[in-house]
Amino acid sequence: MKYLLVLLLAGVTSSAQIKKEQLNLMPWPQNVVLNDGNFALNKNFKVNITGNPNPRIFGAVTRFLRRLDGRTGIFFEQGFITKLNEVPTAELQINCTKSGKIGLYEDESYHLDIKQNKITINATSDLGALHGLETLLQMLQNNSTSFYFPTSQISDFPRFTWRGLMIDVSRHFQPVDVIKRNLDALAAMKMNVFHWHLVDDQGWRIEMKKHPKLIELASDGMYYTQEEIKNIVKYADERGILVVPEIDVPGHGSAILTAYPEIGSKVITLTGGTSEKNIQGTAIATYGIERNAGIFSPTLDPSNPKTYQLLSEIFDEVCPLFPGAYFHIGGDENEGKDWDSNPKIQEFKKKNKLATNHELQTYFTMQLVPMLKKHGKQLMGWEEILTKNMSKDAIIHAWRGANEGVVAGQSLVDAVKKGYKTVQSNGFYVDLLYPVESHYLNDPMPKGVELTAEEKARVLGGEATMWTELVTPTTIDSRLWPRTAAIAERLWSAEDVTDMASMRKRLETVSFRLEELGLTHIRNKGVILRNIANNQNTESLNEFSNVCEPLKGYKRNIGGTEYQMYSPFTLFADACTSDSKDSLAFDEAVSQYLGNKSPENKAKVAAFFNKWITVYKNLGELSVNAPLVQPVLPLAKKLNDASQELLLVLDNKSTLKTDDLKKLIELCDSKDHADVELGVYKSLKKLM
Repeated sequence: MKYLLVLLLAGVTSSAQIKKEQLNLMPWPQNVVLNDGNFALNKNFKVNITGNPNPRIFGAVTRFLRRLDGRTGIFFEQGFITKLNEVPTAELQINCTKSGKIGLYEDESYHLDIKQNKITINATSDLGALHGLETLLQMLQNNSTSFYFPTSQISDFPRFTWRGLMIDVSRHFQPVDVIKRNLDALAAMKMNVFHWHLVDDQGWRIEMKKHPKLIELASDGMYYTQEEIKNIVKYADERGILVVPEIDVPGHGSAILTAYPEIGSKVITLTGGTSEKNIQGTAIATYGIERNAGIFSPTLDPSNPKTYQLLSEIFDEVCPLFPGAYFHIGGDENEGKDWDSNPKIQEFKKKNKLATNHELQTYFTMQLVPMLKKHGKQLMGWEEILTKNMSKDAIIHAWRGANEGVVAGQSLVDAVKKGYKTVQSNGFYVDLLYPVESHYLNDPMPKGVELTAEEKARVLGGEATMWTELVTPTTIDSRLWPRTAAIAERLWSAEDVTDMASMRKRLETVSFRLEELGLTHIRNKGVILRNIANNQNTESLNEFSNVCEPLKGYKRNIGGTEYQMYSPFTLFADACTSDSKDSLAFDEAVSQYLGNKSPENKAKVAAFFNKWITVYKNLGELSVNAPLVQPVLPLAKKLNDASQELLLVLDNKSTLKTDDLKKLIELCDSKDHADVELGVYKSLKKLM
């Protein structure tokens, strides 16, 4: 009888009407209509493709089936999809009108229709069909015994055409498998641009057959072969993603100048000598790969014809590796120190009537335009390239904000008003480890500014940005995900999709689902904690990490002297992430308690304090045979001390004066221990 009741309840659950707020879709589609009933999955489920799609759809559908049977454990009878109209009676019918082209402005829309006995995805191009498959995977529901799709209709398309992620592989080299798993994640989140920052002060990462010195002298042996690059570009293409390479010039030039110092701007003045021989004149400076983080002076010489000859030859070899229409030349953070101290360059400026270094850099950048156009490439650069003489074909990549002494978004507004297409990264710097809310509510379309329809059309979209001074292959995923999924929603979904509670709820499920693509953002935390604990029990470390967040805004590496590119990144700060899990839960508990000081709400707050007191005790015991735990203890003690006193406050038993209690809580705002800060500090202050 009990067994029969369970079966009956399971049937009721599977056919019950699901509500929109129960769906964990991200990015949220433009239009979702839920209907009664569901499509039940079984091993006979098959897929059929019709129309005129690009062959990438076959691999995409095969991957879809593997992910679906991985989630459900159903042994689908259909294996690999290899041709059109293979199974005309299939339950999932995909129709694509045309072959999608990798690039901007392609039609990426799709219509997903789930009926009780049939599912259809209609899309203009296979790129839209890829997005439809991702949405269908996210629609999957289950009860205790089975899996199903709720009957529904979804019409969807992206708000912006440029939805990207930049990964810097110069500071810390990221192997091929790291790039590929993140391309899979981009595709899952309907992002369509991978910006590959391949060259900077810390290394040259492209195999060069005609200029091998670049990899022999400036890569530390860590670079991508040309075959690996082609393979990654193909991998991206199969997932509907455009690859935009970046070689950063004329600043950030240490790696290039390590191999070719003769095109550098720095001069060494020779004076002195003996009575027999007097030494006068200048000599070529020597350069080395940079090991620190920061901004450095090595800069290419814009007055030297050899500079342009070398760059032209480099582009001739590199451009054919990337079939996309865009090439990023950097152009950022050139301080011009070496230009100012070089008499030859100063004379060149006068001769060419270039009043400032900014105008000189524009002269330099304009020489690159035809080199790239020769290969069908459009030049893109960071916002510093924007001057009155810059080619209108250039794409301006806006990145600076208040931290750089400019009004956030102003450069983007300036660019579009002057006729340039733009991409926004200010507010999307995920390496700064700011909370997800700051990224989610950051919109590429400027607020409070009057823009014409034509000017708005020049805002192509945005790009999450991952600089890797403090990031290794072990930790990069945890710095990128799941926050980049929230950015993906900002770039895809309607402008008014901004509910934080909904986003956080959906993001938790999306984060877990990203693991099936090989991402390590969740699992590698355990790897680092075991290292810190010396392979002892990591429970207390894990609990403490749930209230700690890495120092934000590059405070972990102030001055670029604390961490070098070869320093350890297996420490407590590397296991912590922004939006610490228990900090959010504690803040909610505090808010509930302050709104209603019931025994139940008081108990919720007290439970956190008791947990943190126990954590401090256990960390102390753990540290006896784990030296890497020692730096964590002072901060854990401050939270322990505040917790003990606040427990007394909750029971009206505290004997501390208000000012003394305030000082005790203020100690929890410390940023001096283990490169982390307590995410619960603001919530503790609320209890005052």
